[in-house]
Amino acid sequence: MQLYNQYCDGMLMVAFRFVKDTLEAEDIVQEAFIKAFSKLEQYKAEVSFGAWLKRIVINRCIDVLKSKRQRLVELEDYHLNVIEDNEEEWTVEDGITLEAVKLAIEALPEKYKYVVMLYLMEGYDHQEIAEILNITEVASRTQLSRGKQKLQLALKKEKNGTKY
Repeated sequence: MQLYNQYCDGMLMVAFRFVKDTLEAEDIVQEAFIKAFSKLEQYKAEVSFGAWLKRIVINRCIDVLKSKRQRLVELEDYHLNVIEDNEEEWTVEDGITLEAVKLAIEALPEKYKYVVMLYLMEGYDHQEIAEILNITEVASRTQLSRGKQKLQLALKKEKNGTKY
């Protein structure tokens, strides 16, 4: 019960960021705790319990979304061009609110949105994202780069074609 109380709220926030429905997020968290407790012998303490549980929650969220036909569009590796990470590309104009960033991320196509969320909001690296989403690291890097570009475009403040 102590573990549940310690991690429940945080895991609920993670699940809600993916499914956007409180009741569904609660169900996912409950299922994740049941799975974690039933597979506790598989926990090797290589990462914190919270990180292990978070991965279970995210995987369950993705399974739920996939089952609702909100599938991730996986691109074939040979269609992808890797664009190197450039920290300048993450900058946004002054005056852009956190809420505007969240809305812009939510509006991204799913194949980009999940990679951006896992990278920016959850702090996963490309290897971990590839494992979670069952894509290659190349696909993760490319989808992040393209998602980043779409996010910046969406956050540019424009009026009649010119910045204001």
